[in-house]
Amino acid sequence: MAGRGGAVHEPVTMVGEDNISVRNRRSTYGTAEEKDDLSSRLEGDWSFSKSNNGQVDVDHLITRKMQLLAEAELKPAFMQSVDGHFTEFVNGLIAKSLQLESSSSTFPVVCSEKHGGFKSKGSRAPPEHGKVFIARKSLLDELFEVEHIRTIYHMFIALLILLILSTLVIDFIDEGRLVLEFDVLVYSFGKFSIVASSWLYMFLASLVVPYGLFLQWAQGYHGSSHKTIHSSFFGALFVIFQIVGLGLVPTYIVVAYSLPPASSFIVILEQLRLMMKTYSFIKENVPRVLAFTPQKTNSVQVPKVSQYLYFLFAPTLIYRDYYPRTPTIRWSYVATKFAQVLGSLFYIYYIFSRLCIPMYRNFSREHFSVRGLVLCIFNSILPGVLMTFLVFFLFLHCWLNAFAEMLRFADRMFYKDWWNSTSYSNYYRTWNVVVHDWLYDYVYRDSLWLFGKKFKAAAMLLVFSLSAVVHEYVLSVSFGYFYPVMFCLFMCCGLLFNFILHDRRKGPIWNVFMWTSLFLGQGVILCLYSQEWYARQNCPLKNPAFLDYVKPHSWVCHVKV
Repeated sequence: MAGRGGAVHEPVTMVGEDNISVRNRRSTYGTAEEKDDLSSRLEGDWSFSKSNNGQVDVDHLITRKMQLLAEAELKPAFMQSVDGHFTEFVNGLIAKSLQLESSSSTFPVVCSEKHGGFKSKGSRAPPEHGKVFIARKSLLDELFEVEHIRTIYHMFIALLILLILSTLVIDFIDEGRLVLEFDVLVYSFGKFSIVASSWLYMFLASLVVPYGLFLQWAQGYHGSSHKTIHSSFFGALFVIFQIVGLGLVPTYIVVAYSLPPASSFIVILEQLRLMMKTYSFIKENVPRVLAFTPQKTNSVQVPKVSQYLYFLFAPTLIYRDYYPRTPTIRWSYVATKFAQVLGSLFYIYYIFSRLCIPMYRNFSREHFSVRGLVLCIFNSILPGVLMTFLVFFLFLHCWLNAFAEMLRFADRMFYKDWWNSTSYSNYYRTWNVVVHDWLYDYVYRDSLWLFGKKFKAAAMLLVFSLSAVVHEYVLSVSFGYFYPVMFCLFMCCGLLFNFILHDRRKGPIWNVFMWTSLFLGQGVILCLYSQEWYARQNCPLKNPAFLDYVKPHSWVCHVKV
């Protein structure tokens, strides 16, 4: 009996301890009613049943203990929500901390060399202290969860339906039949086989050449007795590849084969994207090789081919070995985004067909005048603004999110709330975050590192100049003529507004001013480029000289009826 009595008292003591522990845990998370309910249940449940000989029933105690432990393991649903918010809060703090460290601290990279090799200059921060990638949704995806914002999206769909119906009705009245033709759209995306072969060439060249050059340089750098010559040789090969392989060859294909506008845009934009990606890959990985010490490890660590291949498709221009990833792929989301891309293309087509072509087609039948130009600009504001919204939605939201979803790329901040900007400096930072990150890391910050922080205005001017030249390059090659409207708007109005409408400008009046100037700018761009296009179509030149490609035709073209 003594042995049995000891066996009984031990579980009773343990159950009592569990009872106190569970009470404490429940008091932490439960309400007052839950505490009272728990107390009554415990008092009822732990009125120990006794056996015939007066001892406590061990089986009953064990059963009650297991029930209580199972209840204690239940986690309230609201704790999961608290845990999710706490994780987001910590991620935000980490991201801000890294950004502060990258902006306030310097990380020198020094390579000690005995034979006069390459030595990194200054205190450039290592690659991982630039852009910080965290898992987050695109802003429009969050806004579309609000019913009121989703209604605006539905209004745009309704407007597209009305454009289609109006086109069908007008064609039926004019032609006597339903005419559903997409001649402008088919022409704009013509010569698809040349576009596909050009893209395949650019992609394979970007995959093989930069990675191969970097691998050869990294493996032989620390073993070379002439590190400067070694680095200069491979650096020169990479520059030649960028200029010739990715620069001149695609441009020659577009010009030689006279690709239509949309097909030219695809080739040129892919050319620029791959040039920026290959530069980022080299720029982010070279400091690692320079900081490598052969005494600590046997071989230098270089990125895997799979990591570089993933980066070539990822919707970012900043290379990292790893990015935050989503757990699964929502194929319904991907299908929806591609459907929205297709719908946006048809939307742009109907806007251009209904609102632009009738206005520009007969432009050259009248002499060029200031009156006609002013009327054209103001008549072009509405279609210009609509097409700007559609291009933003098509590419920066739908296209990038579709590829991000297929690649499980979790950082979806491809743009910010640029529509709320009260300054042009904020607008430039938030309109296209993908390109802004590349310009900020590799043009602006590197300029400050080379010339000092006193030259912030010069670094900003360099960024504007580069952006203006690239924008004008894209339009000139795609349209087949040089008419520097975009360059002048960037370097004159854009640069001026950037310094006048700075971040200290707050209040709704500045947001109204920004929208007004943007609307007017879109009207100027659409009007002038469209006039020049139709002038060159209506007044073709025989055996044109070089100056004929530069001189605006819209100023002198006049077709007699």
